[in-house]
Amino acid sequence: MSEFLAELIGTMILIIFGGGVVAGVVLKDSKAEGSGWVVITIAWGLAVTMAVYAVGSFSGAHVNPAVTFGLASVGEFPWSKVPMYILAQMIGAIIGAVIVFLNYLPHWKITEDQGAKLAVFSTGPAVRSPFSNLVSEIIGTAVLVMGLLFIGANDFTDGLNPLIVGALIIAIGMSLGGTTGYAINPARDLGPRIAHAFLPIPGKGSSDWSYAWVPVVGPIFGGIYGAVFYKAFFTSDYGLLFWGLSIVMAVILIGATSAELKKGHTVANEIEETLVDDK
Repeated sequence: MSEFLAELIGTMILIIFGGGVVAGVVLKDSKAEGSGWVVITIAWGLAVTMAVYAVGSFSGAHVNPAVTFGLASVGEFPWSKVPMYILAQMIGAIIGAVIVFLNYLPHWKITEDQGAKLAVFSTGPAVRSPFSNLVSEIIGTAVLVMGLLFIGANDFTDGLNPLIVGALIIAIGMSLGGTTGYAINPARDLGPRIAHAFLPIPGKGSSDWSYAWVPVVGPIFGGIYGAVFYKAFFTSDYGLLFWGLSIVMAVILIGATSAELKKGHTVANEIEETLVDDK
């Protein structure tokens, strides 16, 4: 099997299981309806595990542009292959989303919640605050890529690595995923979002393109920074890229914190004005 086909199939498997569990939990009259966040995080972890088992020996099972960019940025993957991997991942994600749509055909029409329908395909923030949402995606993806490099630095019994990687995904989802739904993968979000836009889903509503940049830019930056951070602190490879990205990261963190503090002051002032008016 070619690396292109392996990445396509691996990402398709990821979305079939991952998007499928979200559909089962949120769509009306599914037998899994309402089973919750824990079920979703466990299934996404197993989705990654199955994708790695399926194609890991053929392409390394990146199934994630953030992983591809991250590994390439530290010399662990050739830049010449990056466009091919990302194209395969995007196509696989779209195909996987279409399969999920077909699997749940009767449930789209009886599900009135447009947000629930979109959630099957793409992520959305619990509290919409773009820069803070961006920070969440950066942190989650940096932890993902660092975790993959941690795992790769250790010897495990043959066949165990995919399970450890799946456990990492579950841990990220349970601990960091509550803010944005932890895309931590541009293909996982953008590919199915494109599918949501063109599929004939009854009463589907907007594909929320105004938010779509966050789960693309955040994971790509986080993936690269996670890999560079690992190289800097675990192999003492402090290069210009590390310092440059660290400055950008500091600016993003300061900007997001400042924005949230300003919102807090605005809310406090509104409450104070309301109390004064009531008097």
